[in-house]
Amino acid sequence: MAAFSARKVKDYDLYSGHAWYVPGVKGMFGFIGWFLLGGLLGGVVQAILGLFMSQQAVIDYGMIVVYPLQFLPAMVYAANQSRKNMVFDPGYVLDNKHFSPYGMGLAILITVVMTFASMFAFDLPNYWNMQLTLKSSVMAKFYELFTEIMKQMTGGPLWSSFLVVAIFAPIFEEWLCRGMVLRGLLTKMKPGWAIVVSALFFAVIHANPWQALNAFLIGLMMGYVYYKTGSLILTMVIHFVNNGTSVILSNIEQFKDLEDVYLVDIIDKQNYAILYIISCIILFACLWAFSRIKVENPWGNIDRIPPADETVVEEAPAETPAE
Repeated sequence: MAAFSARKVKDYDLYSGHAWYVPGVKGMFGFIGWFLLGGLLGGVVQAILGLFMSQQAVIDYGMIVVYPLQFLPAMVYAANQSRKNMVFDPGYVLDNKHFSPYGMGLAILITVVMTFASMFAFDLPNYWNMQLTLKSSVMAKFYELFTEIMKQMTGGPLWSSFLVVAIFAPIFEEWLCRGMVLRGLLTKMKPGWAIVVSALFFAVIHANPWQALNAFLIGLMMGYVYYKTGSLILTMVIHFVNNGTSVILSNIEQFKDLEDVYLVDIIDKQNYAILYIISCIILFACLWAFSRIKVENPWGNIDRIPPADETVVEEAPAETPAE
């Protein structure tokens, strides 16, 4: 008799410490609470940093410390719940590698191409969203506050802005929104609903209507990729390409005056229509490529792992009958 050790999971699961916590809708709302607590913790730490650093230094480097702290309470809570559940309950691996019929390299390439295509394809709905929301004077004032906050997040040196927005954000937000929330919802409801609800969650935690619509659309795309591959690496790549491109463009002098301008504003209508159609075709072609990946479980390509006390009985070879 050979016992399955939960500790062996860390050999193939990058996030084994959270694998046995599988939250549903209630747990998703709980994460919002933990996220708000993390934001409060980050605000306190930022205030403390202000006592020892100049205001400009806090703007330039403070988010390197503050941003990860927003996720700390949620990560500690999930780890504690996972330790409690791992003895008797099954778990589900956060990061999987179901890429067949593609290799990982080709899957990443398709993901990168899809992300750039989506950035153009989502430009028009985001433009309409901006035009609609700014018709309200209240929302216009809120937008001024939002842009000021974003300047503080990305107003420092390129390396620090890139670290927070393009490295930290994909790692921590994908852990939360796909690794914890979507993974849990996939085991408790139909996949389509799970992807939509998790995308809404992703939009809500951005806490503003201008990023929220784009986050929802990208969340749908990342949710489908995660359902098909179970790979947090691929969703992090999407997140990295999207955020990294924005940070780099915002730090190029020629584009600084275009931060609030959409492509539909700067490309003539005929060329815009052609490019828009091409980007949509590429986007759907990439999604079709992921649709070819066979789903092995009702909850998607996410590997199920047994509780720590589950044992596997090895059958003894049949005895040779005596002559």
